[in-house]
Amino acid sequence: MADKEPVAERPGAAEEEEDASAAAVGEEEDTGAQVAPIVRLEEVAVTTGEEDEDVLLDMKAKLYRFDKDGNQWKERGTGTVKLLKHKETGKVRLVMRQAKTLKICANHLVVSTTKMQEHAGSDKSCVWHAADFADGELKEEMFAIRFGSVENCKKFKDLVEEIAESLAKDECKDNEDGSSTAGLLEKLTVSESKSEQGVKAEPTESGKDAETKSEATPSE
Repeated sequence: MADKEPVAERPGAAEEEEDASAAAVGEEEDTGAQVAPIVRLEEVAVTTGEEDEDVLLDMKAKLYRFDKDGNQWKERGTGTVKLLKHKETGKVRLVMRQAKTLKICANHLVVSTTKMQEHAGSDKSCVWHAADFADGELKEEMFAIRFGSVENCKKFKDLVEEIAESLAKDECKDNEDGSSTAGLLEKLTVSESKSEQGVKAEPTESGKDAETKSEATPSE
């Protein structure tokens, strides 16, 4: 009896069977049911307090605060320093936040007395005093800030000084206008006082008639 010839398997037959089995399993698992998320996250509007202000300057820098007790400079944070101008009041404030935590490390107004000075030994740094509100209460602080380049430091310093000078000019103008107004009011008051004295000095018509009658009537 002759041996049977071995039946040659068709190439790829095993793979096709596996694919078919996987497809069948997938069809059984896909029920079409929609699973609702356990927690629904809603969008929350985040406010920074800077919505009503225009950005005049935005730079990366490192801030230091002088510790009076320890008589040394301490790092306050590395992040972005901004000069913001309020759209209605026109006031400009300096705000700096730490890069990772966004914690405020400087927050104060630029006023007419704000003076920027170059930091000794570094042309990329400058120093100034300010009444700062970063910790929730006004504190007189001495700050030093360091930029990545001399150009950025100069730009920051020049802009702060320009704002301070503009405020100083406005204050001088207001003082002059106030003095002029006070002078005019003083002159007006003096003129009114003189007018009142002139009116009192002149006799009235009734007074003149009374005097005439008294002269005409013989005394008893």
